[in-house]
Amino acid sequence: MTDALRPMTKQRLYEQVLERLRQYVAEGGLRAGDRLPPERDLAQRLGVSRASVKQAIVVLEVQGLVEARHGGGTYLVRDSLDTEPVERMVERRRRLPDVLEAREALETKLAELAAERRTEEDLAAMRAALAHMSEEIEAGGHGVEGDRLFHAAVTAAAHSSLLAEFMRSIAEQIAESRTESLRQPGRPSRSLSQHQAILDAIEAGQPRQAAAAMRRHVRTVAKVRLLDWEPGEG
Repeated sequence: MTDALRPMTKQRLYEQVLERLRQYVAEGGLRAGDRLPPERDLAQRLGVSRASVKQAIVVLEVQGLVEARHGGGTYLVRDSLDTEPVERMVERRRRLPDVLEAREALETKLAELAAERRTEEDLAAMRAALAHMSEEIEAGGHGVEGDRLFHAAVTAAAHSSLLAEFMRSIAEQIAESRTESLRQPGRPSRSLSQHQAILDAIEAGQPRQAAAAMRRHVRTVAKVRLLDWEPGEG
C-alpha cells in the first residue's frame, strides 16, 4: 500500500527559518568557524518569534551543522547548512531506540565471543581499524569508516555465522546510529578510547570484561541530541 497520498503536512515555521538560514550562509559565503547573527537579530530580520529561531538552531545543532556556545553565539561547524529534512529526522528519532537496543544485545554477545575465539588475524584487523579511526580523527574527521571497520572486525572475531547474519540484516540502521553518535561534540575521541578498552579485553581473553566494555560503549552511542529533541509545531 503506497503512502504517496498520505495527508499533506503544513511546513513548520522553524523549517522556513532553516531554509532562510541556509540561503543566508550560502549567499554570504560563510564558512566553518563563522558566527551566525544573534537569535534576537535573526528574529527581527525574519519577522518571526525568537522561539522559532531557537527551534531552528536546535535542529542545526542536532544535525551537527552548528555549535552553540554559552554566551558566545552560534558558529558554523561546516561550510554550508545543507540540512536533512525535518520529517526524516522525526523518522530516525522514532526508530533509533530500537536500533540501539538491538545493537546492545547483539554486540555485547559478539564481544564476549570474540574474547574467547579471536585469532591473531582477528586482533590485527581490530588494531588496523583503530589506527585508521585515529588517522581519520587527527585529519579532522569523525572516524566513521574506522568505527565501521572495528565493529566489523569484532563481529568477525566472534566466529558466529548466525550473529554475523543478524548484524548484516540491520547494517543500514547501524550505520545511521554510528553517524548520529560520531557527530556529537567530542564523541569521536571518546569512541576511539572505548574501542581500545574493548580490544584490550578481547586481546586479554576476558569475555566478561569485553562484554561490559562493549555495553558501556553502545550506551555511550545512545547518548545523542536527536533523542532529546522534540519536533515542535512552531
